[in-house]
Amino acid sequence: MYMLTQAERIVRIPPAELDEDIDTVIDALTWETYEGRLGEDKTLTVLIKNVQPVGPGRIVHGDGAVYQTVKYEQLVFKPKDNEIVQGVVVEILKFGAFVRFGPLDGLLHISQVMDDRVDIDVENQRLVGKDTGRWLGIGDVVRARVVSVDLNEKNPQDSKIGLTMRQPGLGKMEWLEEDRAKRSEA
Repeated sequence: MYMLTQAERIVRIPPAELDEDIDTVIDALTWETYEGRLGEDKTLTVLIKNVQPVGPGRIVHGDGAVYQTVKYEQLVFKPKDNEIVQGVVVEILKFGAFVRFGPLDGLLHISQVMDDRVDIDVENQRLVGKDTGRWLGIGDVVRARVVSVDLNEKNPQDSKIGLTMRQPGLGKMEWLEEDRAKRSEA
């Protein structure tokens, strides 16, 4: 899910910023250009640090800007199929719940919440199991499994990540504690 990697990319330094402290400008432009964006390897760059210019920059005829190669360390996030994630329910809708894990949200479809028929309690923003009486609401911490990943390169926040909790060991943390207590009593 999270990985610390190194990257080497090019940053465009506009002519107006060439008279400022170049190291500060390169840091700021690298963060602005690459943080919060998807890379070619479908990883979302969460944080950049230790930005270092590599060699002299290049000036492209007719542009006036300097194109500087930079090396940096980056913390990246990449959800993978079948990965177990822990997150917080941030929104309840008619068709399910959105769970925030890391910098992205995943959809927990109503059919994937539990092994029970689920009703929607719109007034209280909850999904309620008809037979078990268990409910899921905003702010609940859950453990789920990633079942599908479709990352949006232009806007990572619009990515579609499907989740399920219909497996042993998955669900709302209180449910897991209740199940564990029942097993230890038996």
